[in-house]
Amino acid sequence: MDSLWHYQFRIIMLGDSTVGKSSLLKRYTEGAFLDSINQTVGVDFYVQFVELEPGLRIKLQFWDTAGQERFRSVTRSYYRNSAGAVLMFDLTNQASFESIKEWHREVTDTVKPFHVVFVLVGHKSDLVPQRQVERKEAEKLASSLGAKYIETSAKSNSNVDDAFQLLTLEIYEAVKSGMLSPNKDWDGVKSRLPPPEEPKVQNLGKQEKQKKCSC
Repeated sequence: MDSLWHYQFRIIMLGDSTVGKSSLLKRYTEGAFLDSINQTVGVDFYVQFVELEPGLRIKLQFWDTAGQERFRSVTRSYYRNSAGAVLMFDLTNQASFESIKEWHREVTDTVKPFHVVFVLVGHKSDLVPQRQVERKEAEKLASSLGAKYIETSAKSNSNVDDAFQLLTLEIYEAVKSGMLSPNKDWDGVKSRLPPPEEPKVQNLGKQEKQKKCSC
């Protein structure tokens, strides 16, 4: 199956510890939810294949990063080879929401002058009574960061596929527009599609000469 892809996108999961990054990825890639899951130490890896449109197969490589401060130096080393980033906070934890700007700034400062496509995810939407962050507040932040916003729940499997589909489409659009492009020295986007043919330039001078000779 690994050989049957046209594009490979690398995506990094970012956010404070315990916001549910690993739970969301496990639900998306394995269809499973665990009430208790060990905290990520350093970086974990996940893979998923999606057909973005008929005949276009994408391999998604995920880097699930630890949110604890002591692992930040490890996490930063993965920023430059990421095409996309999921900025995640816990809807029941205001502090995790307030950390998003710092996560975003850290990534953009590290990858300059290059780009990373972001999506903002408010997680644990099933915990309605404990909610501390309102949708309008999150949408306003997403807009200021130039990102789309979506709310998810790994436990109830709400919007899980939609969140990753949203980011994958945004990355694909960035590739088509030229904002992101495959590069042998960069692992964020890889392509197995043949490069587009350059338009043929007609030699008008030769054509004119041929016309004169036939007179």
